Amino acid sequence: MRTAAVIGTGLIGTSAALALAGRGVAVYLEDADPDAARTASALGAGTTELPDAPVDLAIIAVPPALIGKVLADCQRRDLARCYTDVASVKAGPRSEVTALGCDTAHYIGGHPMAGRERSGPLAARADLFEGRPWVLTPTPDTDTDTLNAALELVALCGAMPIVMDATAHDRAVGLVSHAPQLLSSIIAARLEHADETAVRLSGQGVRDVTRIAASNPALWVDILSANAGVVADILQEVAADIDDTVTALRALQAADEGERRAGASGIEAVMRRGNTGQARIPGKHGAPPTRYETVTVVLGDQPGELGRLFGEVGALGVNIEDVTIEHSSGQQVGHVHLDVAPAAVRLLTNGLRDRGWSVRD
Repeated sequence: MRTAAVIGTGLIGTSAALALAGRGVAVYLEDADPDAARTASALGAGTTELPDAPVDLAIIAVPPALIGKVLADCQRRDLARCYTDVASVKAGPRSEVTALGCDTAHYIGGHPMAGRERSGPLAARADLFEGRPWVLTPTPDTDTDTLNAALELVALCGAMPIVMDATAHDRAVGLVSHAPQLLSSIIAARLEHADETAVRLSGQGVRDVTRIAASNPALWVDILSANAGVVADILQEVAADIDDTVTALRALQAADEGERRAGASGIEAVMRRGNTGQARIPGKHGAPPTRYETVTVVLGDQPGELGRLFGEVGALGVNIEDVTIEHSSGQQVGHVHLDVAPAAVRLLTNGLRDRGWSVRD
């Protein structure tokens, strides 16, 4: 791929443009908001000039409801030889594309499974897609060159291609992305008018659950509008689980011992189902889930402390599989939770203590 166009210079579009530009691809940027396109260009994502010939691939990075309209316009202008999009739903835009009479042989749906809580070109990163799944949804009439162009895009962005049916994709992202977003927002909404003392007790658990609640509401209205039925069905099933859990919790307070046992069984059952579901989430690089153990280190709030810790972990020859940082309320310290292979726990714990670090048991 030598040339590409990106229509829509938000987080995803600009990140793709940065990745391509970094690989030597000439990228042409367009946006309904000229300031957004100029900002992306200033970041090194490409040029706002028009190409003088059709580009190899056009990447349409606009809300799902606009995919069909933008694709039709691009094809009328003969902007590119092949086209793809990056919308987080696929069946609706595909139907719109067909209804508008677009050339579907040279268009393939796509969805990079990556994002951030922040939006806009200033939040973009060239490495946003590295190691992440990127779904492609070809149909029987998809041209081979178009599929290959999309696969090359995925490779240049460092992502992992996954080919799926559009309807199956929408059901999948409803379960693993769209419903969790709403559930995170619903939990975070409980904090809106909570007592300040209660909020100050927030630890890593509530931070993990509510992290994505910081997402842009307007963006998510666009996404959810295109997958509303699927997400509503999932949340209805979640609501049934919540009803059963509420019943079990009430039973734990009953005077009758049999009811209390039934309540305890209900809570245990839903948590065991959660254990089973969580264990199915793929591990690093899409590999089968791997069990890690956590070593917790107390870290002072001074510049360079985190880098020094990572340096000493590396000197011990231990690979960090994941890391989370929890700040202690009202204190100038935090807790760094290092996930490592079980066999490395003793080496890491003893080695850090020997070097003067406070490691929690």
